[in-house]
Amino acid sequence: MITSQAQALEKAQSQSQVLARREAISLAVALFVIVVWGCNFSLQKYYFATLSPPGFLVARYALMPVCALVLLCWRFGMHWPRLARRDLLGLAWVGFVGHVLHIGMVTWGIHWSTAFSSSLILACGPIFTLIILRVMGVEHLQRWQVIGVAIALVGVLVFLSDKLLGGHWRATGGDLFLLLAASVFSYYTVAAKPHVEKHGAVVVMAYATLLGGLPMLAIALPSGYNAPWGALSAPGWAGLAWAIIMSAFIGWLLWAWVNAVRGVARTAPLQYLMPPVAGVVAWLFTDERFGAVKMLGAAITLAGVAVAQFAGGRPKDQPAPLD
Repeated sequence: MITSQAQALEKAQSQSQVLARREAISLAVALFVIVVWGCNFSLQKYYFATLSPPGFLVARYALMPVCALVLLCWRFGMHWPRLARRDLLGLAWVGFVGHVLHIGMVTWGIHWSTAFSSSLILACGPIFTLIILRVMGVEHLQRWQVIGVAIALVGVLVFLSDKLLGGHWRATGGDLFLLLAASVFSYYTVAAKPHVEKHGAVVVMAYATLLGGLPMLAIALPSGYNAPWGALSAPGWAGLAWAIIMSAFIGWLLWAWVNAVRGVARTAPLQYLMPPVAGVVAWLFTDERFGAVKMLGAAITLAGVAVAQFAGGRPKDQPAPLD
């Protein structure tokens, strides 16, 4: 009897150690992904300036459908899930919204704006998700969620005040375009949710990428085909592959694994580290500069988003950033 109790205790301790190791690894992976995503804003701006936004989109959507096919083969072999025509049409719409609209808008918005501003504006996505769910009648906003939305909007105004007062209309236009892109992504998360619940995240990601990515490639190809591809050195090509495959594809898979291990409620707050990372990288490696007012606006915005997202309880599971 004593021996069996000791064995049970030893087994429980062993399982606890395994779980603790998994937790530590998942946290390290989550922080790694946040750094990758934060750095990617400045990296993308470099490639937008070198290749043009259409050129970057051509490279992205020449690679992403291939990644989607690899994902399907890895997960299902050659026996891919057969979807009903209605489901395929639904995923085609999700792919169009997520890739043609959202990624297209984000690409031009980042090009017109700055790395730090882009990361901060896109972090407002949960605000728009709440508004869309309220408009659709799915959820009723609680008092603190409304307060959080108001705080975030004030923070955005403070954050953009230097550009507005300084007459930097291109950058301001880029930020406003990114706000619209953030709202489109929020709609994407709502539209994708029933498909994720029915088919799983891997199927939705792969099919939406195929059904939305190939049309995006066709749209970008006429302008992007003539991009100065010869201007890229071997490290430049490696960086381009990293910006596309690591950030947009592998990063998503890693984030999904982290969510599965840690849970969405414990993982979601880590996304608020992305704008600070993007700001530090932009300060060190680009000519972007920002003062106390901009940093205050960023802090107010992130605080408002956090209040709005968490005041209603556990955050909703949602796809990781497509960009």
